[in-house]
Amino acid sequence: MESSSELDSVAVEEPLQIRVNGENVAITMRTPGHDRELAAGFLFTEALIAHREQLKSIDLDERGNAEVAIDGNVETQARRNFYITSSCGICGKASIDALLNAGAVSVRADTWRVSLSLLFAMPAQLRLEQAVFERTGGLHAAGLFSPQGKLMTLREDVGRHNAVDKLIGTAFLENLLPLHDHILMLSGRISFELVQKAVMAGIPVVAAVGAPSSLAIETAMRFGITLVGFLRDGRCNIYTHSQRVAPQHP
Repeated sequence: MESSSELDSVAVEEPLQIRVNGENVAITMRTPGHDRELAAGFLFTEALIAHREQLKSIDLDERGNAEVAIDGNVETQARRNFYITSSCGICGKASIDALLNAGAVSVRADTWRVSLSLLFAMPAQLRLEQAVFERTGGLHAAGLFSPQGKLMTLREDVGRHNAVDKLIGTAFLENLLPLHDHILMLSGRISFELVQKAVMAGIPVVAAVGAPSSLAIETAMRFGITLVGFLRDGRCNIYTHSQRVAPQHP
């Protein structure tokens, strides 16, 4: 049997330490890029900051640190070190009760609906824009779509939760939250932590090519989010709040 060797592109995974007002808050294993957005998105979706006005600055250094300055102190209940891995997210992140205690509320009962045909077209649009995935095959993607099916923003990362934090962090820094008029499209499965982040950002529809977990479904049901899984090959499962999805007409 003959063998050959050639160069291969692989996804980069490196640590980013997030410090707030001099305190160590989190270490996340991420794909470098959009690190300011990642830090801002993480702090917002974990309820350490609530408003753009609270954020004074985010400085990045060569050692892989994000030094964040905010008005006031890190909330007492949040004063603990997070360790985030690319596979599991925040280990020990508790439950729906933790979301309620952080001040999360149900998303707005919107009047707009998204058609099934637009949902079916989203995975191909997402894949088309995944430039790094095409080279490496090793990254997750998260995209924000309009109700008309237009891809507004896309972020990639070795960690699916990081990709979503980069996406939400971009909107946070641009003072665009809450994202009531957007759909979150994910390239993989839907875990609780991803629905949690959608709740915090006020996103009413979350769709993915993969399966949701039971806690993701329970969280989406509780907070009014339409959850769509197995969105591929012209098929999908709608698990919660199906009123936002308009059926296809024959």
